[in-house]
Amino acid sequence: MAEQSYILTLPLLTEKWQEDVLFKRLEIARNIYNASLGELMKRHKRLKQDEMYRYWIQQPKSKERNQALRELNKEYGLSEYAIHTYVKPIQHHFKKNMDSFTAQKIATRSWLTFERYFYGTAKKVVFKRRGELHSVEGKSNTSGIRFKDRTLYWNGLEISVTVRERDNYAHMSLKDKVKYCRIIHKVVRGKERYFVQLVLGGVPPEKIDRETGEVKHPRGIGKVGIDIGTQTIAVVTTTEAKLLELTPAVNTMEREKRILQRKSDRQRRANNPHKYNEDGTIKRTKDRWIASKNYLKTKSLLSEINRKIADIRKQEHNKMVNWILSLGDDIKVETMNYKGLQRRAKETTVNERTGRINRKKRYGKSLMKKAPSMLLTILDNKLKYADHQLKKIETSKVKASQFNHFSGDCVKKTLNERWNDFNGMKVQRDL
Repeated sequence: MAEQSYILTLPLLTEKWQEDVLFKRLEIARNIYNASLGELMKRHKRLKQDEMYRYWIQQPKSKERNQALRELNKEYGLSEYAIHTYVKPIQHHFKKNMDSFTAQKIATRSWLTFERYFYGTAKKVVFKRRGELHSVEGKSNTSGIRFKDRTLYWNGLEISVTVRERDNYAHMSLKDKVKYCRIIHKVVRGKERYFVQLVLGGVPPEKIDRETGEVKHPRGIGKVGIDIGTQTIAVVTTTEAKLLELTPAVNTMEREKRILQRKSDRQRRANNPHKYNEDGTIKRTKDRWIASKNYLKTKSLLSEINRKIADIRKQEHNKMVNWILSLGDDIKVETMNYKGLQRRAKETTVNERTGRINRKKRYGKSLMKKAPSMLLTILDNKLKYADHQLKKIETSKVKASQFNHFSGDCVKKTLNERWNDFNGMKVQRDL
């Protein structure tokens, strides 16, 4: 079993010239990422033209076929370590700003992007534009990006971090071994900010209330059942049952976000009439987009509200997880295929009442807004710190929503039927 680890994020006390150097290095990292991703796509194109590849890819799945395809991938340099070799001379060109470990990690990121495309998980790869790569990381704390004595070291840069005197959690965390570091760039309220994420070995320390001296988030003992949906979560124990909305705090901000999105779209259309057809669709031409100052200001406000929504969503999920863990440590949840819920419906259906074709979209926006999968990930991680794990139950086998508590039979229901009526007694299907 791999050693457990957790992350501590600390703000960097940067001067203006240090911010310029960090931005320059992030742009170098972006260029290395795009170059290695482009090279992988070229190698893949050459592989597809190979006659042996065309022959084997059409054969039924077998060990012989897999072995032949692996050898062809190796021959054409389609592997993580082959792309490490490719970036070595590029890194050497930028050796004053980029160390070899960091360059290898960037190459690994490009390989993981290509791998999703190569095995059919993604439809295409996306190259990063200027300012779109926001993080770089090392491979160890002995070379490249290093953290020692509350100072970040990287190719001549020495930047101190801010650790508040009253932050006992940070002080206790810094006693653990640093595995490697990650530098993060964010724009917070219109200002450029840089942070260091320390990947620390071990288990995160417990947070203590300074006034009472007690543990802030005590853990309970007992069984807990969870039924999580796209926007709600049902939590049941031996003493209580609750149906709660996920992250209600982001609802108001989502409305503000939609207003800004419509505003930025109007501004872009007003500035670029030459880029739109008469029916409002975009012309796929090489003409440049014109961005006005007001459009850039709106775009900045939109980025800020997206950052706030992401931070509040994660904070709300952590609060919810701490409350669930206070109820018990034996937690069970039904499996849910969130990727399947994101996809559009394949079949075209007609509304019987209106006669119109029903929309094919499903729950993509709800999942983006509420992020139920993130909550389960946080819950599972916190359980693992206490040598437990989140127990997943097959939904198709249990059929909890279909179960009749009186007859013991399972009766199928439509998605909009949220309540079970048992001889006048109503029971919420999620509970």
